[in-house]
Amino acid sequence: MDARLQLRVQRYGWDAAAPVYDDGWRGSLAAPQETLLEMAALAAGQKVVETAAGTGLVTLPVARAVGPEGHVTATDLSGEMVALGTARARDQGLSNISFERQNAEALTFADQSFDRALCAFGLMYMPDPGAALSEMRRVLRPGGRAAVAVWGERRNCGWAEIFPITDARVQSEVCPMFFGLGAHGAAQAEMERAGFSDIREERIARMLSFPSPGAVLEAVIDGGAVAMAAKRFDAETRAAVDAEFLASVAEYRVGDGYEIPAEFVIATGTA
Repeated sequence: MDARLQLRVQRYGWDAAAPVYDDGWRGSLAAPQETLLEMAALAAGQKVVETAAGTGLVTLPVARAVGPEGHVTATDLSGEMVALGTARARDQGLSNISFERQNAEALTFADQSFDRALCAFGLMYMPDPGAALSEMRRVLRPGGRAAVAVWGERRNCGWAEIFPITDARVQSEVCPMFFGLGAHGAAQAEMERAGFSDIREERIARMLSFPSPGAVLEAVIDGGAVAMAAKRFDAETRAAVDAEFLASVAEYRVGDGYEIPAEFVIATGTA
C-alpha cells in the first residue's frame, strides 16, 4: 500500500477506534506500559515527546512523573484521539500536557528539543517505523533516552487471528508487518539503524483479561487495528467475523471471560 494511503487509513481507523479504545485496552496494556515508563527513567522537570499517544494512557502518568516543572508533548495522527486526550488531561487537572495531531515520521519540532521520547504500541502501524525512530532520535538532546513498546511475536499473541479473519472479508491490507518488530532482536536492530546506542530490549509475557465475549470483541475489533475495516462490515458479515474470532480464542475462555496470552517487547536507546 502507498505510504500516504496507509497513513490515511491509519488516521481514519483510529478516529473510528477512539471512542472505545480506553475502555477496551486500559487494563490489558497497563503492565507493559508500566515497564515502558520504568525503562524510560523519567524524572521531574524533563521535557518529553510521545508519538502515537492515542488518548493518553501513557501520557497522563508521564505528566505526573515529570511534574509541573516538566512538560509532555503528545502527538497522534488521529484527530479524535488528540481531542479525547486533551479532554482527559483537562479533566484530571494536568496542565503540563499538550496534544497535537502530527505524523510521527515527520515531526515539526526542532532538533534536540526533548529529554525523553516515547512510543507505546504505535510503531507497528507506521508505514516506515525506522523513519519514526529517526525522528525520535533527531528531537532528543544528546544523552536523551527513547523508549518504545511493541507487540511481540505473532505466535505468542493469542488474539492475532483477527487479521486474516478481517482480510478474508475486506481487502484492507491492515498492518501487514504488524508483528515484524516483535521478532527477537528486531526492535534493537531498528533502533541501531536510527542511530541510538546503549540499546536494551526486554520481552515480557502477560495475559489479556476480558470479562465477557462482548468486551473482547469491542477491544480487538472496534477499538483496535481493524476498526476501520470493521466499519465496512454489514450486519451479516460482522456476525460472522465475531463468531470466527471468538472461535479462534475459545481455548482461552475462563468462566464468562477470556485470559488471552500476549507478548510485548520494550526497547530503550540513548541519543
